[in-house]
Amino acid sequence: MTRMVTSLSALLLSVILLISGNAFLMTLLGIRLSIESVSPDVIGWVLVCYSVGFVLGTLYVYHIIKRVGHIRAFAILAAIAAVTALLYPIAVSMLFWALLRAVSGFTVAGVLLIIESWFSSRASNSNRAALFAVYQVVFFLSIAGGQLIVNVGDPSGFLPFSLAAILLTLALIPLSLTRMEAPAAGKARRISFFTLARESFSGVAGSLVCGALIGGFYALGPVYATLVGLDVAKTSVFMFSAIIAATLLAWPLGIICDRFDRRRVMFWVALLASLAAVAVALFGAGNLWQLMLLTGVFIGLSSTIYPISVAITNDRMESTRIVAASATLLLSYGIGSVIGPVVMAELISLVGPEGLFMGSAGFLIILAIVTSLRINYTDDIAVEDQEHYVPAMPDSSAVLAELDPRNTEFQESPESGELNEKTG
Repeated sequence: MTRMVTSLSALLLSVILLISGNAFLMTLLGIRLSIESVSPDVIGWVLVCYSVGFVLGTLYVYHIIKRVGHIRAFAILAAIAAVTALLYPIAVSMLFWALLRAVSGFTVAGVLLIIESWFSSRASNSNRAALFAVYQVVFFLSIAGGQLIVNVGDPSGFLPFSLAAILLTLALIPLSLTRMEAPAAGKARRISFFTLARESFSGVAGSLVCGALIGGFYALGPVYATLVGLDVAKTSVFMFSAIIAATLLAWPLGIICDRFDRRRVMFWVALLASLAAVAVALFGAGNLWQLMLLTGVFIGLSSTIYPISVAITNDRMESTRIVAASATLLLSYGIGSVIGPVVMAELISLVGPEGLFMGSAGFLIILAIVTSLRINYTDDIAVEDQEHYVPAMPDSSAVLAELDPRNTEFQESPESGELNEKTG
Protein backbone atom coordinates (compact mmCIF):
# COMPACT_ATOMS: atom_id res chain seq x y z
CA MET A 1 0.00 0.00 0.00
CA THR A 2 2.74 2.45 1.01
CA ARG A 3 4.77 1.62 -2.11
CA MET A 4 1.72 2.07 -4.30
CA VAL A 5 1.08 5.56 -2.86
CA THR A 6 4.77 6.43 -3.16
CA SER A 7 4.84 5.41 -6.81
CA LEU A 8 1.91 7.74 -7.46
CA SER A 9 3.23 10.58 -5.30
CA ALA A 10 3.61 12.95 -8.27
CA LEU A 11 -0.05 12.51 -9.18
CA LEU A 12 -1.16 12.90 -5.56
CA LEU A 13 0.93 16.05 -5.10
CA SER A 14 -0.61 17.58 -8.21
CA VAL A 15 -4.07 16.72 -6.85
CA ILE A 16 -3.30 18.33 -3.48
CA LEU A 17 -2.00 21.56 -5.03
CA LEU A 18 -4.77 21.80 -7.62
CA ILE A 19 -7.73 20.99 -5.36
CA SER A 20 -6.55 23.05 -2.38
CA GLY A 21 -5.89 26.03 -4.67
CA ASN A 22 -9.26 25.70 -6.38
CA ALA A 23 -11.19 25.22 -3.10
CA PHE A 24 -9.38 28.21 -1.59
CA LEU A 25 -10.30 30.35 -4.59
CA MET A 26 -13.99 29.35 -4.46
CA THR A 27 -14.31 30.39 -0.82
CA LEU A 28 -12.24 33.53 -1.38
CA LEU A 29 -14.54 34.69 -4.19
CA GLY A 30 -17.66 34.33 -2.05
CA ILE A 31 -16.06 36.42 0.70
CA ARG A 32 -14.73 39.03 -1.72
CA LEU A 33 -18.10 39.48 -3.44
CA SER A 34 -19.74 39.95 -0.04
CA ILE A 35 -17.12 42.57 0.88
CA GLU A 36 -17.94 44.37 -2.37
CA SER A 37 -21.60 44.49 -1.21
CA VAL A 38 -22.82 42.56 -4.24
CA SER A 39 -26.39 41.31 -3.77
CA PRO A 40 -26.68 37.56 -3.02
CA ASP A 41 -28.75 36.85 -6.13
CA VAL A 42 -26.02 38.34 -8.35
CA ILE A 43 -23.37 36.41 -6.41
CA GLY A 44 -25.30 33.20 -7.11
CA TRP A 45 -25.42 33.88 -10.85
CA VAL A 46 -21.69 34.70 -10.93
CA LEU A 47 -20.52 31.69 -8.94
CA VAL A 48 -22.83 29.20 -10.65
CA CYS A 49 -20.91 29.80 -13.87
CA TYR A 50 -18.17 27.58 -12.41
CA SER A 51 -20.59 24.63 -12.37
CA VAL A 52 -21.71 25.44 -15.91
CA GLY A 53 -18.07 25.43 -17.08
CA PHE A 54 -17.36 22.23 -15.15
CA VAL A 55 -20.27 20.38 -16.78
CA LEU A 56 -19.17 21.58 -20.23
CA GLY A 57 -15.60 20.52 -19.43
CA THR A 58 -16.64 16.96 -18.56
CA LEU A 59 -18.51 16.78 -21.87
CA TYR A 60 -15.99 18.30 -24.28
CA VAL A 61 -12.47 18.51 -22.83
CA TYR A 62 -11.60 15.08 -24.19
CA HIS A 63 -11.38 16.73 -27.65
CA ILE A 64 -8.41 18.79 -26.40
CA ILE A 65 -6.76 15.73 -24.85
CA LYS A 66 -7.23 13.73 -28.04
CA ARG A 67 -5.69 16.52 -30.10
CA VAL A 68 -2.56 17.39 -28.06
CA GLY A 69 -2.16 14.55 -25.53
CA HIS A 70 -2.49 14.38 -21.76
CA ILE A 71 0.64 16.25 -20.67
CA ARG A 72 0.22 19.19 -23.06
CA ALA A 73 -3.50 19.39 -22.30
CA PHE A 74 -2.74 19.36 -18.57
CA ALA A 75 -0.19 22.17 -18.96
CA ILE A 76 -2.59 24.27 -21.06
CA LEU A 77 -5.56 23.86 -18.74
CA ALA A 78 -3.64 24.35 -15.47
CA ALA A 79 -1.96 27.46 -16.88
CA ILE A 80 -5.33 28.93 -17.90
CA ALA A 81 -6.72 28.17 -14.43
CA ALA A 82 -3.79 30.01 -12.84
CA VAL A 83 -4.15 33.00 -15.17
CA THR A 84 -7.87 33.31 -14.38
CA ALA A 85 -7.05 33.42 -10.66
CA LEU A 86 -4.76 36.41 -11.29
CA LEU A 87 -7.35 38.24 -13.38
CA TYR A 88 -10.08 38.51 -10.72
CA PRO A 89 -8.71 41.50 -8.76
CA ILE A 90 -7.76 43.41 -11.92
CA ALA A 91 -11.39 44.32 -12.69
CA VAL A 92 -14.25 43.67 -10.26
CA SER A 93 -16.93 43.30 -12.93
CA MET A 94 -19.70 40.76 -12.44
CA LEU A 95 -19.86 39.86 -16.13
CA PHE A 96 -16.08 39.49 -16.28
CA TRP A 97 -16.00 37.38 -13.13
CA ALA A 98 -18.82 35.17 -14.42
CA LEU A 99 -16.78 34.49 -17.55
CA LEU A 100 -13.71 33.71 -15.44
CA ARG A 101 -15.72 31.30 -13.29
CA ALA A 102 -16.94 29.45 -16.39
CA VAL A 103 -13.37 29.20 -17.73
CA SER A 104 -12.15 27.99 -14.32
CA GLY A 105 -14.83 25.29 -14.18
CA PHE A 106 -13.96 24.07 -17.66
CA THR A 107 -10.22 23.92 -16.96
CA VAL A 108 -10.55 22.23 -13.56
CA ALA A 109 -12.86 19.58 -15.07
CA GLY A 110 -10.23 18.93 -17.74
CA VAL A 111 -7.34 18.74 -15.30
CA LEU A 112 -9.25 16.31 -13.06
CA LEU A 113 -10.11 14.16 -16.07
CA ILE A 114 -6.42 13.95 -16.99
CA ILE A 115 -5.21 13.17 -13.46
CA GLU A 116 -7.91 10.56 -12.89
CA SER A 117 -7.15 8.96 -16.25
CA TRP A 118 -3.59 8.45 -15.03
CA PHE A 119 -4.83 6.94 -11.77
CA SER A 120 -7.09 4.58 -13.67
CA SER A 121 -4.25 3.53 -15.99
CA ARG A 122 -2.07 2.61 -12.98
CA ALA A 123 -4.75 0.52 -11.29
CA SER A 124 -5.07 -3.24 -11.29
CA ASN A 125 -7.80 -5.53 -9.99
CA SER A 126 -5.74 -6.11 -6.84
CA ASN A 127 -5.16 -2.47 -5.92
CA ARG A 128 -7.91 -0.35 -7.46
CA ALA A 129 -10.18 -0.39 -4.37
CA ALA A 130 -7.31 0.93 -2.24
CA LEU A 131 -6.34 3.43 -4.92
CA PHE A 132 -9.96 4.61 -5.17
CA ALA A 133 -10.07 5.17 -1.39
CA VAL A 134 -6.68 6.94 -1.21
CA TYR A 135 -7.64 9.32 -3.99
CA GLN A 136 -10.92 10.27 -2.32
CA VAL A 137 -9.31 10.87 1.09
CA VAL A 138 -6.62 13.07 -0.49
CA PHE A 139 -9.27 14.93 -2.51
CA PHE A 140 -11.50 15.78 0.47
CA LEU A 141 -8.61 16.69 2.77
CA SER A 142 -7.29 19.01 0.05
CA ILE A 143 -10.67 20.74 -0.17
CA ALA A 144 -10.76 21.11 3.61
CA GLY A 145 -7.17 22.38 3.76
CA GLY A 146 -7.93 24.93 1.06
CA GLN A 147 -10.47 26.57 3.37
CA LEU A 148 -7.84 27.35 5.98
CA ILE A 149 -5.62 29.18 3.48
CA VAL A 150 -8.30 31.88 3.25
CA ASN A 151 -6.77 33.37 6.40
CA VAL A 152 -3.67 34.37 4.42
CA GLY A 153 -3.93 38.00 3.32
CA ASP A 154 -6.76 40.49 2.97
CA PRO A 155 -9.52 39.15 0.65
CA SER A 156 -9.92 42.66 -0.79
CA GLY A 157 -6.30 42.71 -1.98
CA PHE A 158 -4.19 40.94 -4.61
CA LEU A 159 -2.24 38.59 -2.31
CA PRO A 160 -4.85 35.80 -1.85
CA PHE A 161 -5.54 35.63 -5.60
CA SER A 162 -1.81 35.46 -6.28
CA LEU A 163 -1.50 32.62 -3.77
CA ALA A 164 -4.30 30.71 -5.52
CA ALA A 165 -2.52 31.20 -8.84
CA ILE A 166 0.75 29.96 -7.31
CA LEU A 167 -0.90 26.76 -6.05
CA LEU A 168 -2.55 26.10 -9.40
CA THR A 169 0.75 26.73 -11.22
CA LEU A 170 2.72 24.50 -8.85
CA ALA A 171 0.29 21.67 -9.65
CA LEU A 172 1.86 21.63 -13.11
CA ILE A 173 5.29 20.60 -11.86
CA PRO A 174 4.85 17.11 -10.31
CA LEU A 175 2.77 15.71 -13.16
CA SER A 176 4.90 17.35 -15.85
CA LEU A 177 8.00 15.66 -14.38
CA THR A 178 6.47 12.21 -14.19
CA ARG A 179 7.96 9.47 -16.36
CA MET A 180 4.73 7.49 -16.53
CA GLU A 181 3.27 6.95 -19.95
CA ALA A 182 0.13 8.92 -20.69
CA PRO A 183 -3.08 6.86 -20.81
CA ALA A 184 -5.17 6.57 -23.94
CA ALA A 185 -7.70 9.36 -24.44
CA GLY A 186 -11.32 8.33 -24.62
CA LYS A 187 -14.82 9.71 -24.32
CA ALA A 188 -16.85 8.66 -21.28
CA ARG A 189 -19.75 6.35 -22.02
CA ARG A 190 -23.16 7.47 -20.78
CA ILE A 191 -26.64 6.07 -20.46
CA SER A 192 -29.36 8.52 -21.47
CA PHE A 193 -31.12 10.39 -18.67
CA PHE A 194 -34.50 8.92 -19.50
CA THR A 195 -33.18 5.35 -19.67
CA LEU A 196 -31.41 5.67 -16.33
CA ALA A 197 -34.41 7.40 -14.72
CA ARG A 198 -36.65 4.51 -15.78
CA GLU A 199 -34.28 2.04 -14.14
CA SER A 200 -33.41 4.11 -11.07
CA PHE A 201 -35.42 7.30 -10.67
CA SER A 202 -34.35 7.58 -7.02
CA GLY A 203 -30.67 7.47 -8.04
CA VAL A 204 -31.03 10.23 -10.63
CA ALA A 205 -33.15 12.40 -8.31
CA GLY A 206 -30.73 11.89 -5.41
CA SER A 207 -27.67 12.87 -7.43
CA LEU A 208 -29.42 15.98 -8.79
CA VAL A 209 -30.56 17.11 -5.31
CA CYS A 210 -27.12 16.41 -3.85
CA GLY A 211 -25.59 18.61 -6.57
CA ALA A 212 -28.01 21.42 -5.68
CA LEU A 213 -27.17 21.13 -1.97
CA ILE A 214 -23.39 20.85 -2.20
CA GLY A 215 -23.11 23.30 -5.11
CA GLY A 216 -25.25 25.81 -3.23
CA PHE A 217 -23.24 25.45 -0.03
CA TYR A 218 -19.80 25.66 -1.68
CA ALA A 219 -20.84 28.77 -3.60
CA LEU A 220 -22.86 30.57 -0.92
CA GLY A 221 -21.58 29.18 2.38
CA PRO A 222 -18.95 31.96 2.61
CA VAL A 223 -21.63 34.53 1.69
CA TYR A 224 -23.89 33.21 4.46
CA ALA A 225 -21.01 33.36 6.96
CA THR A 226 -20.23 36.96 6.03
CA LEU A 227 -23.89 38.01 6.23
CA VAL A 228 -24.28 36.57 9.77
CA GLY A 229 -21.21 38.47 10.93
CA LEU A 230 -18.35 35.96 10.81
CA ASP A 231 -14.92 37.38 10.01
CA VAL A 232 -12.57 35.78 7.49
CA ALA A 233 -10.88 33.50 10.03
CA LYS A 234 -14.19 32.18 11.39
CA THR A 235 -15.57 31.77 7.88
CA SER A 236 -12.63 29.57 6.92
CA VAL A 237 -13.10 27.43 10.05
CA PHE A 238 -16.85 27.22 9.34
CA MET A 239 -16.24 25.91 5.81
CA PHE A 240 -13.41 23.61 6.98
CA SER A 241 -15.57 21.97 9.67
CA ALA A 242 -18.41 21.31 7.22
CA ILE A 243 -16.13 19.53 4.74
CA ILE A 244 -14.45 17.46 7.46
CA ALA A 245 -17.92 16.39 8.69
CA ALA A 246 -18.75 15.23 5.16
CA THR A 247 -15.57 13.14 5.11
CA LEU A 248 -16.17 11.58 8.52
CA LEU A 249 -19.81 10.59 7.95
CA ALA A 250 -19.14 8.80 4.65
CA TRP A 251 -18.01 5.51 6.19
CA PRO A 252 -20.59 5.09 9.03
CA LEU A 253 -23.38 5.72 6.51
CA GLY A 254 -21.75 3.11 4.27
CA ILE A 255 -22.10 0.47 6.98
CA ILE A 256 -25.78 1.34 7.40
CA CYS A 257 -26.31 1.24 3.62
CA ASP A 258 -24.94 -2.29 3.44
CA ARG A 259 -27.31 -3.52 6.17
CA PHE A 260 -30.61 -1.89 5.23
CA ASP A 261 -32.62 -1.09 2.12
CA ARG A 262 -30.86 1.87 0.51
CA ARG A 263 -33.90 3.80 -0.61
CA ARG A 264 -35.16 3.81 2.97
CA VAL A 265 -31.72 4.93 4.13
CA MET A 266 -31.83 7.79 1.61
CA PHE A 267 -35.33 8.74 2.80
CA TRP A 268 -34.17 9.02 6.42
CA VAL A 269 -30.92 10.79 5.48
CA ALA A 270 -32.89 13.37 3.47
CA LEU A 271 -35.38 13.84 6.31
CA LEU A 272 -32.72 14.22 9.02
CA ALA A 273 -30.61 16.51 6.84
CA SER A 274 -33.66 18.72 6.22
CA LEU A 275 -34.24 18.99 9.98
CA ALA A 276 -30.57 19.92 10.47
CA ALA A 277 -30.87 22.57 7.74
CA VAL A 278 -33.94 24.08 9.41
CA ALA A 279 -32.09 24.05 12.74
CA VAL A 280 -29.18 25.98 11.18
CA ALA A 281 -31.59 28.52 9.72
CA LEU A 282 -33.37 29.05 13.07
CA PHE A 283 -30.61 28.66 15.67
CA GLY A 284 -27.22 28.44 13.95
CA ALA A 285 -26.14 32.07 13.69
CA GLY A 286 -26.16 32.73 17.44
CA ASN A 287 -23.03 30.77 18.33
CA LEU A 288 -20.05 29.65 16.21
CA TRP A 289 -19.74 26.20 17.77
CA GLN A 290 -23.46 25.60 17.48
CA LEU A 291 -23.35 26.78 13.88
CA MET A 292 -20.46 24.45 13.01
CA LEU A 293 -22.13 21.47 14.73
CA LEU A 294 -25.49 21.90 13.02
CA THR A 295 -23.94 22.70 9.64
CA GLY A 296 -21.63 19.70 10.00
CA VAL A 297 -24.64 17.41 10.52
CA PHE A 298 -26.44 18.98 7.55
CA ILE A 299 -23.50 18.82 5.11
CA GLY A 300 -22.28 15.48 6.45
CA LEU A 301 -25.66 13.85 5.78
CA SER A 302 -26.28 15.70 2.52
CA SER A 303 -22.92 14.69 1.05
CA THR A 304 -23.77 10.99 1.49
CA ILE A 305 -26.81 11.30 -0.78
CA TYR A 306 -24.70 11.05 -3.94
CA PRO A 307 -22.90 7.78 -3.03
CA ILE A 308 -26.22 6.34 -1.82
CA SER A 309 -27.72 7.31 -5.20
CA VAL A 310 -24.86 5.56 -6.98
CA ALA A 311 -25.37 2.45 -4.84
CA ILE A 312 -29.14 2.43 -5.49
CA THR A 313 -28.51 2.73 -9.23
CA ASN A 314 -25.84 0.05 -9.36
CA ASP A 315 -28.10 -2.37 -7.48
CA ARG A 316 -30.58 -2.19 -10.36
CA MET A 317 -28.30 -2.81 -13.33
CA GLU A 318 -25.55 -5.08 -14.57
CA SER A 319 -22.08 -4.38 -13.18
CA THR A 320 -20.77 -3.92 -16.74
CA ARG A 321 -22.86 -0.71 -16.99
CA ILE A 322 -21.53 0.91 -13.81
CA VAL A 323 -19.15 3.32 -15.56
CA ALA A 324 -21.80 4.48 -18.05
CA ALA A 325 -24.37 4.92 -15.27
CA SER A 326 -21.89 6.82 -13.11
CA ALA A 327 -21.17 9.23 -15.95
CA THR A 328 -24.89 10.03 -16.23
CA LEU A 329 -25.24 10.41 -12.46
CA LEU A 330 -22.29 12.82 -12.47
CA LEU A 331 -24.01 14.84 -15.18
CA SER A 332 -27.18 14.87 -13.06
CA TYR A 333 -25.12 16.08 -10.09
CA GLY A 334 -23.59 18.79 -12.29
CA ILE A 335 -27.01 20.00 -13.41
CA GLY A 336 -28.07 20.16 -9.77
CA SER A 337 -24.95 22.19 -8.92
CA VAL A 338 -26.09 24.73 -11.53
CA ILE A 339 -29.64 24.92 -10.14
CA GLY A 340 -28.70 25.04 -6.44
CA PRO A 341 -26.66 28.27 -6.20
CA VAL A 342 -29.19 30.23 -8.28
CA VAL A 343 -32.19 29.11 -6.20
CA MET A 344 -30.36 29.58 -2.86
CA ALA A 345 -29.09 33.04 -3.86
CA GLU A 346 -32.60 34.19 -4.73
CA LEU A 347 -33.87 32.91 -1.38
CA ILE A 348 -31.08 34.72 0.48
CA SER A 349 -32.10 37.93 -1.28
CA LEU A 350 -35.74 37.38 -0.33
CA VAL A 351 -35.56 36.15 3.29
CA GLY A 352 -31.97 36.79 4.41
CA PRO A 353 -28.95 34.50 5.00
CA GLU A 354 -31.11 31.73 6.45
CA GLY A 355 -32.55 31.31 2.94
CA LEU A 356 -29.51 29.16 2.08
CA PHE A 357 -30.57 26.50 4.58
CA MET A 358 -34.33 26.89 4.16
CA GLY A 359 -33.88 26.31 0.43
CA SER A 360 -31.70 23.28 1.13
CA ALA A 361 -34.38 21.90 3.45
CA GLY A 362 -36.92 22.33 0.64
CA PHE A 363 -34.79 20.30 -1.79
CA LEU A 364 -34.33 17.57 0.83
CA ILE A 365 -38.04 17.34 1.60
CA ILE A 366 -38.80 16.98 -2.11
CA LEU A 367 -36.23 14.16 -2.31
CA ALA A 368 -37.75 12.45 0.74
CA ILE A 369 -41.22 12.60 -0.86
CA VAL A 370 -39.94 11.26 -4.21
CA THR A 371 -38.05 8.45 -2.47
CA SER A 372 -41.10 7.55 -0.37
CA LEU A 373 -43.26 7.32 -3.49
CA ARG A 374 -40.70 5.10 -5.23
CA ILE A 375 -40.57 2.82 -2.20
CA ASN A 376 -44.36 2.47 -2.22
CA TYR A 377 -44.78 1.89 -5.95
CA THR A 378 -41.69 -0.10 -7.00
CA ASP A 379 -40.14 -3.32 -5.74
CA ASP A 380 -37.27 -3.38 -3.26
CA ILE A 381 -33.91 -5.04 -3.85
CA ALA A 382 -33.22 -7.63 -1.16
CA VAL A 383 -30.44 -6.52 1.17
CA GLU A 384 -28.44 -9.67 0.46
CA ASP A 385 -28.58 -8.88 -3.27
CA GLN A 386 -27.30 -5.32 -2.90
CA GLU A 387 -23.87 -4.43 -4.24
CA HIS A 388 -21.27 -3.40 -1.66
CA TYR A 389 -21.53 0.31 -0.82
CA VAL A 390 -18.62 2.45 -2.05
CA PRO A 391 -18.23 6.10 -0.90
CA ALA A 392 -18.34 7.72 -4.35
CA MET A 393 -17.12 11.28 -4.92
CA PRO A 394 -19.16 13.56 -7.19
CA ASP A 395 -16.66 16.42 -7.66
CA SER A 396 -14.58 14.53 -10.19
CA SER A 397 -14.74 13.02 -13.67
CA ALA A 398 -16.48 9.86 -14.88
CA VAL A 399 -13.06 8.23 -15.37
CA LEU A 400 -12.77 7.65 -11.62
CA ALA A 401 -15.78 5.32 -11.81
CA GLU A 402 -13.52 2.84 -13.62
CA LEU A 403 -11.77 2.25 -10.28
CA ASP A 404 -15.06 1.45 -8.55
CA PRO A 405 -14.59 -2.04 -7.04
CA ARG A 406 -18.06 -2.98 -8.32
CA ASN A 407 -16.97 -2.47 -11.94
CA THR A 408 -16.42 -5.98 -13.28
CA GLU A 409 -15.65 -4.61 -16.75
CA PHE A 410 -12.42 -3.00 -15.54
CA GLN A 411 -9.51 -3.62 -17.90
CA GLU A 412 -5.94 -3.55 -16.62
CA SER A 413 -3.43 -1.59 -18.68
CA PRO A 414 0.16 -2.80 -19.29
CA GLU A 415 1.41 -0.07 -16.95
CA SER A 416 -0.68 -1.40 -14.05
CA GLY A 417 1.07 -4.75 -14.28
CA GLU A 418 4.39 -2.99 -14.11
CA LEU A 419 3.20 -1.08 -11.05
CA ASN A 420 2.18 -4.33 -9.36
CA GLU A 421 5.67 -5.75 -9.88
CA LYS A 422 7.22 -2.65 -8.33
CA THR A 423 4.86 -2.60 -5.36
CA GLY A 424 5.29 -6.30 -4.63
